[in-house]
Amino acid sequence: MLEQLVQLDKSIFLQLNNLGSATWDGFWLFITNKVNSIPLYLVLLFLSYKTLGVKKTVLLLITVGIMIGVTDQLANFFKYGVQRLRPCHDDEVNTLMRLVKSYCGGKYGYFSAHAANSFAVAIFFTRIMKEKYNYIGVVLLFWAAMVAYSRVYIGVHFPLDILTGTAIGVFLGWLFTKLYIFALQKFPI
Repeated sequence: MLEQLVQLDKSIFLQLNNLGSATWDGFWLFITNKVNSIPLYLVLLFLSYKTLGVKKTVLLLITVGIMIGVTDQLANFFKYGVQRLRPCHDDEVNTLMRLVKSYCGGKYGYFSAHAANSFAVAIFFTRIMKEKYNYIGVVLLFWAAMVAYSRVYIGVHFPLDILTGTAIGVFLGWLFTKLYIFALQKFPI
């Protein structure tokens, strides 16, 4: 059963990855680059400050920093614990796929930290800001989905890596939202 799931995952990866073309490669490389999300993070910081004030925004930044740290460390734990090869290191698919960037990352790729971090941030800010900004969830979840898909497009993650990262990101975004709200109630600032 597990072997069939892995083979299906590889098949879906090859179908999605090979949909790409040189015309779109630059766009997806832009989307997948963490640095290019900085303007979005700055907008979220501004909206947080505008909505919550300085002290609550400082607590929010600390919470988000810890959330990203937990997400990254959990991803590393799974990558080295599960040891699932990235597509570019997997001999079954690496000659059939498109590797869009020159370097595909470390040897192992289960699960995608990009997907987990993007969805954790999206869920966290959606839950914190949804009452003030109606469509923030749509925008952030669309952005997170784009980042997650970019990892398959450029050839560095299988779809199950993305789905697992998404699920973990959604859970951690929810959990850290609860922790942030709890901290605000326990220690009013």
